[in-house]
Amino acid sequence: MTGIFGWLGALPEPAAADAVLADMGSAGGGGVVCTADVPDFRGGVSGVASAGCHADDDCVLLVSDTRAGSAADLAAQWRRDGERWLQALHGPFALALLDRRRGRLLLAVDRAGARGLYLLRRPGCIGFASRLSALGALPGPKLRVSDQALFEYLYFHMIPSPGSIYTGVTKLLPAQVIRFDGVDAAAPVQTRFYWRMPYADGADRSGQAGFDDRKAEFRALLPQVVGDAAAGDGRVGCFLSGGTDSSTVAGTWRRLRGEAVPTYSMGFDAEGFDEMAYARIAAQHFGTRPREYYVTAPDVVDAVPRVAAWCDEPFGNASIVPAYLCARFARGDGIDVMLAGDGGDEIFGGNERYANQWLFEQWGRVPAALRRALWGTVRLPGLGGLPPVRKARSYIDQAEVPLPDRFETYNFLHRTPLADIFEPDFLARVDTGAPLANLREVYGRAASRSAINRMMHLDLKITLADNDLRKVNQACQLAGMDVRYPLLDDRMLAFAARVPPTMHLKRTQLRWFFKRALADFLPADIIAKRKHGFGLPVGLWMREYAPLRELAEDSISTLGRRGIVRADYVDWIRTQHAGGHASYYGVMLWILVMLEQWLASH
Repeated sequence: MTGIFGWLGALPEPAAADAVLADMGSAGGGGVVCTADVPDFRGGVSGVASAGCHADDDCVLLVSDTRAGSAADLAAQWRRDGERWLQALHGPFALALLDRRRGRLLLAVDRAGARGLYLLRRPGCIGFASRLSALGALPGPKLRVSDQALFEYLYFHMIPSPGSIYTGVTKLLPAQVIRFDGVDAAAPVQTRFYWRMPYADGADRSGQAGFDDRKAEFRALLPQVVGDAAAGDGRVGCFLSGGTDSSTVAGTWRRLRGEAVPTYSMGFDAEGFDEMAYARIAAQHFGTRPREYYVTAPDVVDAVPRVAAWCDEPFGNASIVPAYLCARFARGDGIDVMLAGDGGDEIFGGNERYANQWLFEQWGRVPAALRRALWGTVRLPGLGGLPPVRKARSYIDQAEVPLPDRFETYNFLHRTPLADIFEPDFLARVDTGAPLANLREVYGRAASRSAINRMMHLDLKITLADNDLRKVNQACQLAGMDVRYPLLDDRMLAFAARVPPTMHLKRTQLRWFFKRALADFLPADIIAKRKHGFGLPVGLWMREYAPLRELAEDSISTLGRRGIVRADYVDWIRTQHAGGHASYYGVMLWILVMLEQWLASH
């Protein structure tokens, strides 16, 4: 997986810059580092030099992924079409283009955010990099950890764009382009989205004929996007969790190849976590060549410091560990590229909370007078002890909270007063309303009036680009592996957006269109299963496996001296985890452990 690094204006020390460029080349799996030198710009890209970097009298262009096109071809398209050329780019990419004649710098990332880009602006210098650590080579003061970012990490379990762990460093959002008309701090800056998910609104009234037409288009598109993702040099493997998405990608690829293809699955020796049975069903159904690895608690102890040190920012999604172990397992087999099924839930209506939110949204359809009467009835004295009344109260209380705020009802930071979680001085330095403001902005920006489409739009950014893609990208990078996402092909995004929201979600039936369109392709057991993925029983293992428990204890003890989280809150979490709620409270314990592991290694 390739990346870019460059700067405009004041140059870093040559030795520091060369070290970063060389490191990025090795991180990309041994690619060749290409550098372009012009009077006011220097940049680097790992990958094939003739494709990743182009310089002439008009421009300097760096592009992270040659699947978007060679740098020379992209530069020619830019000269012909100007900034409209961004709308014609396809595939995963991060790019930087310096318009030398106008003194203008453009930065952009792909539509799904499959490739990331960090940005640092200082007086007289603009720096950008696919890897956050590269920005540390730029001149100026040392990068400083942001209190706001720490708060948002503990809220989201990752740091969503546009923020980053460091003060003054931001991340580009999916399909975003930023234009700088000069290096000076007062120079104009334009930020916009060059593409938006073109959602269809309203109910589907086309009947069976409309479904049949869409099914035929979808089934014809699948082999195209999977085949294109698997094309190129190197041996290709496929993640296979046994869910609908990874099974669809693996099965399509197997049929395209006409022979058994390698699929990689993770298992866990813990009740309620192991999904290997479904992966085996898919492998047998399609005739793949299955490779299986059972993750153990010692694996986790070994992987945690490695993963924390590699991640650009604190990252608390525990499934990054099995994702890394799976990619490393495949790399040991000589695999160069992994196909991943990420994205299907966010474009075809598959996240389980969509069904719950559909139920809550029905409350708004009840006439206002009746809502008031019901609200008063369930709060009559003496009725609170009745189970049906308690359930009705809970339903109404949640339904009265508007989307997207309602998503966060069960967030750890909403279930306990913030003053009981954070140290007072730390809490005084952060904007506690910023996380919800971020969610509201993305939810409201969707080009749709449908709550279903808006929920999917929010998850495309928060759940996918900020979380799942970052997880899989970093896990594969650490393993020396490239990864590709067929279901996030631009053609698939456009197709999914045209499917009416009521076909994605039929009342509480998730992925209605996707599952019925593939009913004669996927095994029935996989069509019927609930989403799980590479879940990790870390809460149980932190309680039962002594070395992991000791790692956790050491980590949270050190974190407690940093003035972020109150010691009594940490003690409470520890007590609850040690009791009968290891899996539930193990989530927050893991979040704290990974924060300290990241801070210690950086």
